[in-house]
Amino acid sequence: MDIRIGIVQSMKEIDVELPADADRDQVMKDVEAALTDEKVLWLTDRKGRRVGIPASRIAYVELGTPASDRVVGFGAA
Repeated sequence: MDIRIGIVQSMKEIDVELPADADRDQVMKDVEAALTDEKVLWLTDRKGRRVGIPASRIAYVELGTPASDRVVGFGAA
């Protein structure tokens, strides 16, 4: 699952590609808890790297499918 996080007062976004078996509902709960409690949202990507985002700096969170699942072009069905 891909997650795109916008940062307050920054043109950059944070893109994190979570393992395929990541639980979307649990990720949403983790994001909501971080935003409510003013703490750091920690995510672990597919390569095992940890990404920490201060909750107070999060502008938006977009949950999506992995880039490999996106179909583009004339062969898309």
